[in-house]
Amino acid sequence: MRTAGAVMGPREWLLLLVLATLWGGSFFLGKVAIAELHPFSVVLGRVALAAVALNLLVRVSGRRMSRTPATWGALLVMGALNNVIPFSLIFWSQTWIDSGLAAILNATTPLFTILLAHALTDERLTAGRLGGVLFGLIGVAVMIGPEALTHLGSQVVAQLMVLGAACSYGCASIFGRRFRGTPPLVTAAGQVSASAALMLPLALLADRPWELPLPHFQVLGAVAGLALLSTTIAYVIYFRLLAAAGPTNLVLVTLLIPVSALLLGTTILGERLEARSLAGMALIALALASVDGRPLALLRARVRPRLVVEKSAA
Repeated sequence: MRTAGAVMGPREWLLLLVLATLWGGSFFLGKVAIAELHPFSVVLGRVALAAVALNLLVRVSGRRMSRTPATWGALLVMGALNNVIPFSLIFWSQTWIDSGLAAILNATTPLFTILLAHALTDERLTAGRLGGVLFGLIGVAVMIGPEALTHLGSQVVAQLMVLGAACSYGCASIFGRRFRGTPPLVTAAGQVSASAALMLPLALLADRPWELPLPHFQVLGAVAGLALLSTTIAYVIYFRLLAAAGPTNLVLVTLLIPVSALLLGTTILGERLEARSLAGMALIALALASVDGRPLALLRARVRPRLVVEKSAA
């Protein structure tokens, strides 16, 4: 039976911001990693290290992984949709296009998700949600700047890869609803373990990593950052949010990822915050308010009595 879509509370919004921060640096880390490693090897390193870390956390917490074939079959599907396919497509695309354009195209994930969720789940397509996602896409494009769009269309295959990754993320967020009754830590560990099992033969056959020279320290550090920060911690938060807030609300994180990356660059690297960045963030804030719905409902609740009073007085 279908149920109504979940509402985001203060805790869920805070977790969404943390998740955006953890994923905000993944495009940069991925760009560093693929400078010396092939994309499949980067994906394998990311999910394999994360699998080791998450399984250790499961063991320390006293929980146990499921051993049923049905559960692992579902985890293999989830790992393919949420890790293997999108990670591979995005890392391959970044060998041809800039991270800024990849971030803009990746921000289409909520658009794919609300359309799929409308067709397959109880989360109905509303004007507020659709308008919010479109406002968000415009905000991301404004914030990153028009120069990121200068090569739009010149590398069509690479751009289609990122759009394919965005669609895969949307499918994963909907498919992942079946894990609501499982602890987020266990689901995260199972998903990345399944992803590592899928990626191992692909990386060995396609990349032949034993023939590559030993990567530099910063490349190994980038892979470790992708595994421990952007995957291990991020996916525990991801599955907690998926259970609490639903797929459509969860994928709003892709609109916040460019914001978090920009703010990290401003606060840590001392980069200048430009006027267009502020304008883009304002549009994204408007988009999130539109999708959430409660700020607009509160505004209507305050305005409506005034209109009734004015009409009565007239």
